[in-house]
Amino acid sequence: MIKWEHSIFALPFALTGAMLAAGGWPSGRALLLIVVCMVSARTAAMAFNRWADADLDRDNPRTAMRAIPAGTLSRSFVGGFVVVSSLIFLGAAALLNHLTLVLAPVALAIVLAYSYMKRITRWSHLVLGLALGVAPSAAWIAVRGTYDPRILVLTFAVLLWVGGFDVLYACQDFDHDRKVGLNSVPQAFGISTAFWIARVMHFGMLLALVWLIELFGLGRLADIGVVVVAILLVYEHSLVSPKDIRRMNAAFFTLNGIISVVFFGFIAVDILVRK
Repeated sequence: MIKWEHSIFALPFALTGAMLAAGGWPSGRALLLIVVCMVSARTAAMAFNRWADADLDRDNPRTAMRAIPAGTLSRSFVGGFVVVSSLIFLGAAALLNHLTLVLAPVALAIVLAYSYMKRITRWSHLVLGLALGVAPSAAWIAVRGTYDPRILVLTFAVLLWVGGFDVLYACQDFDHDRKVGLNSVPQAFGISTAFWIARVMHFGMLLALVWLIELFGLGRLADIGVVVVAILLVYEHSLVSPKDIRRMNAAFFTLNGIISVVFFGFIAVDILVRK
């Protein structure tokens, strides 16, 4: 029901936030709890999405074989799985510091709320972006116990990155969304325009990453990391077009997982070398 890629998307950005906060590797305890929080929150969000969208998934040829509509898992089991994952997240957050405990319910509400956004707004992609984008800010708080507005730039970058590739991914459901009245950027503006909106979002992400490097005084390796991310994003967009989205899964899962890991790697090495 839930793929490891779903956690890998945001985890490297969370670790980037943690390393920026610590000026190097955070303590082993903090690192472990951050990973537990990330995986459990993302697991809760994905399971809740499957629970909330079970009826919609049943009527969509692309998603009809997901666990609940296919009968592999019951809706009650998945609901219980959401509760357990959420409790693990809240418990791990409570072990970090007071501010993470206070803000954990807010973060959980954001990641769960996304599942209903397509029923409300065409810009649901940005809510998904926020759900993953809070990860680096949350990791900063986990390490410091306080907040620094500079980390919001990384949150904004992740928001645009995720929002952009979710706009592309939603192109697969263009006909279904129009049929059942769900909102999305492709459904509202058409697939060709949606591709341009995704490109603008990803260009904005790159600008935000450049700004992040300036704010934290990072060096040449960080600059190279942004260049590599830019190259990977260009390649990602080359895999699909408004007339051919057959390789969407490769662009969505494989490349985006690589992008997040590669960016973290360059930032981490830059921080450690300059420490």
